[in-house]
Amino acid sequence: MSTNEEMKDVLTKLDQEEARITVKLEFRRFRKMATVIEGLNLGKENLQALSSKLKRKLATGGTAKEGIVILQGDQRSRLAELLVAEGFQRESIDVA
Repeated sequence: MSTNEEMKDVLTKLDQEEARITVKLEFRRFRKMATVIEGLNLGKENLQALSSKLKRKLATGGTAKEGIVILQGDQRSRLAELLVAEGFQRESIDVA
């Protein structure tokens, strides 16, 4: 691993520790439920990777854009556990 890659890993870990994540339910078009995850201080590539992992583990569709992950359906009950497994602090996750 090069020094540049090691530095990126350290910065990503710090971002995960300092993040204040909010998980909430919103109603989208045609009264469809969507779970919105805000406060992820990740780069575009890391955000896409996290979104893909969450979608795969929850067996749902969704998208990641502008620092927000949107998942189809009400996924709030399992998201906190999955985010902790990805390295985020339990205390920094608010489920509304």
